[in-house]
Amino acid sequence: MANLAQKTPLFFSLVFSLFISLCIPPISSLSTVAISKTSNQTLVCALISSYSSPRESSLNCTSFPQGIQIPFNPSVSFTGIVGGNGFLCGLTSFDPSSTSIMVCWRFSNNGTDLIYKRIYVGPLLTNLDSGNSHICGIVNGTNRLQCWQWHEFSPSNSSLMTSNLAVGEDFVCGLLPFGQIQCLGSFRNVIDAIPSGNYSEIAAGSQHSCAISKNGSLACWGNVVGEKPIGQFISLALGDTRSCALRINRTVVCWGENGFRLPSSLSETYFETLEAKQDIFCGITSNFNLFCWGNDIFNSNPAVFNGVEVVPGPCTTSCPCSPLPNYDRFCGQDLMICQHCVWPESGGNPPIVNGSGPSPPPLSPQPMPTPSQSTGRNDPWSRRNVAFLVVGCVGSFMILSVLVILFLRYCKIRGCRVHDSGRLDEAGTPPQQGNQTSQVQDQLGPQPPVLQKRLSQLISMGNGGHLEEFSLQVLLQVTNNFSEEHRTGTGSFGSVYRATLEDGREVAIKRAEASASSSYAGASKYRQEDKDSAFLNELEFLSRLNHKNLVRLLGYCEDNNERVLVFEYMNNGTLHDHLHRLESSPLMSWTARIKVALDAARGIEYLHEYAVPAVIHRDIKSSNILLDTNLNAKVSDFGLSLMGPQDDETHLSLRAAGTVGYMDPEYYRLQQLTTKSDVYSFGVVMLELLSGYKAIHKNENGVPRNVVDFVVPYIIQDEIHRVLDRKVPPPTPFEIEAVSYVGYLAADCTTLEGRDRPTMTEIVNNLERALQACLATPNFSRSNTDSST
Repeated sequence: MANLAQKTPLFFSLVFSLFISLCIPPISSLSTVAISKTSNQTLVCALISSYSSPRESSLNCTSFPQGIQIPFNPSVSFTGIVGGNGFLCGLTSFDPSSTSIMVCWRFSNNGTDLIYKRIYVGPLLTNLDSGNSHICGIVNGTNRLQCWQWHEFSPSNSSLMTSNLAVGEDFVCGLLPFGQIQCLGSFRNVIDAIPSGNYSEIAAGSQHSCAISKNGSLACWGNVVGEKPIGQFISLALGDTRSCALRINRTVVCWGENGFRLPSSLSETYFETLEAKQDIFCGITSNFNLFCWGNDIFNSNPAVFNGVEVVPGPCTTSCPCSPLPNYDRFCGQDLMICQHCVWPESGGNPPIVNGSGPSPPPLSPQPMPTPSQSTGRNDPWSRRNVAFLVVGCVGSFMILSVLVILFLRYCKIRGCRVHDSGRLDEAGTPPQQGNQTSQVQDQLGPQPPVLQKRLSQLISMGNGGHLEEFSLQVLLQVTNNFSEEHRTGTGSFGSVYRATLEDGREVAIKRAEASASSSYAGASKYRQEDKDSAFLNELEFLSRLNHKNLVRLLGYCEDNNERVLVFEYMNNGTLHDHLHRLESSPLMSWTARIKVALDAARGIEYLHEYAVPAVIHRDIKSSNILLDTNLNAKVSDFGLSLMGPQDDETHLSLRAAGTVGYMDPEYYRLQQLTTKSDVYSFGVVMLELLSGYKAIHKNENGVPRNVVDFVVPYIIQDEIHRVLDRKVPPPTPFEIEAVSYVGYLAADCTTLEGRDRPTMTEIVNNLERALQACLATPNFSRSNTDSST
């Protein structure tokens, strides 16, 4: 029951998340304005609409006083930006529908010593916010909270936030699916004082937070300064000791330290949204200009971006209330910008589409949407959409209820025990029982060897029916009694020999060699058992696996103490030799190397996703990736492979095995094997392909060094050019972005936590894009990928 107690909370958390994702679509919460502060300078940045392409939003920045110059590429389009103490970050996309890329610039007080760094490449981020020091986002699909520049904070699985992230100093708050507030972190004045109720908007200052309830009133908690205003509001912006709110009539009210107020020159200005950082506040007006206030510089001249159109919000696929009029000037087809919801004072009814109070001035000659447009396809609160929502939620709830009942019944019967394969050399028998078992078998007389039993079972099941059974005599003849001149290397359980069969086929013959003598009586036995297990693993797996990127098994030989497997011969040897031993190699172009990575990734993806049951290789490394005559890469050596977890399990628990330098540190530390362990090993292979360094190599002083520890920091700092293999010509202008992207993919594969690594399918998709970029002349940038979406 202990296992049930441990697994049940996680199960119900997953069930709840699934229910929420089915019933309530994620709401994008990204800012198009960012404020960055140092001790003596303020940097204000905004996304400016591009008239030539509505879906493109260029980044524009200005500093007060002048000095900070952000060297961004004007052709790169951003979807959201955030800022804080001496940093600015922008969210862009390699694939706008599924992948987000976040880049950051750090700068000193005078704007010099700029440091550019790409800190995230992964699944789409639907929400992003920053405090003075920290940045947090929500990953699309999983609703997982992820934070940067906040090493002491780990949200793990405790976050259920789905929208409206608000990051303060050492705390982060957000809205749960039905409007309740959750706050995490270490700042107890906020964490311990969360108000109850349902809310539509939330914002955070450095030490306090405020939220707008469903009836439009304000609730503030933490170290609040000043008296909050009374009335109905639709948006918030909080600084250190100051706050501002947007009324339903689109005018702004401010309060805080030393009687902070909105400058009188802006009292009649209508705004669409607000942003704040420390003592600076900015707002996008109804005419899409950007005004700021909070100090003498801005109060005397509030207009920051005047005469250009600042994007008033992120473009999204649907709105909880109604879209902003004239949104099509900023967004492409089927995308819109949402207005803030205005809720009636009663609190329990759907939001008001058009707020009360004086209307803002006309935006442009373009027509306003008609009532039918406001409540049709773009308005999820229409009767038809509400009906679909209710039916979908009820149906989803019933399905999940059945799953819960089946899960509890299964746990009652099976006890929800986690599968434990034990040590491979123990074959599942506890140590204390091993001797007793042997004694009983000795008393009963000789038993059929385990090897023969498993081999007979394999053949009887028909899995090996297509394999050829070679006689030992034939193999001895074609290898000249396994002579050294035919020996080409070693495998998981013995030596590999090259030979030509009588019918002319070139083959690789892997032979399990006799165990060496040892002073320990049991050592020889265990090594032989390991080799028998490795022999049967390869025979069993490869007899049922068939993929162009897996080395093909032709047959086997089992004769007394001889264990031999016969494979197709791979003329161009191992990837390891091409990278580290050969003086000249055809793998001297980045296109060729990315193709090799893609071939190997497809083979591993087949093992994880399409083999039944799934297979975890456990020993992915460059010496186990072989190249045929046409330089097609194939994965080999399945001696350590295991069948993956069953449907109700997350991992296999067993002692770590593999090759030093390639072994997943999480697997080694926790002894929990998942497919993400292969992903880590493949990430090391990609680093080898890019850098030319071995997984474990010596530095200039002769000290052993890991390629992950050495190369990944350069990749993260966007300095991959400093560690690229010098034997390969420098990347061409249209190759460099592809190579850089593969570098970030390798860095993601080698992260410490398996849950943060991509799947092999994601890796294959990304490598396909990178290879296409290398083979094409256009630049590898967002502007060239958007046209296909």
